[in-house]
Amino acid sequence: MAEPLSVERVRDALQALPEWELAHDRIRRSYRFVDFSQAFAFMTRVALLAEKQGHHPELRNVYSRVVVELTSHDAGGITERDLELARAIDALG
Repeated sequence: MAEPLSVERVRDALQALPEWELAHDRIRRSYRFVDFSQAFAFMTRVALLAEKQGHHPELRNVYSRVVVELTSHDAGGITERDLELARAIDALG
């Protein structure tokens, strides 16, 4: 099992992920799209990516907005796996 990262380590890592924010025991980012179809397509791409990594984000969708939250429940906080998945999600465009 992965160990949770210190708050300092997470803050340092988020400097390279400027759209993500620290929110207690998770990192969060909001994405906006033109419409619901594009937002839902993005969620599908995130789901497929997450499944390949065996790490599953919390996704919320309201019309053209998608909120992604990452935490490692089994570790009790943010781990390197969360940061890796955040980078991969950002690479989806």
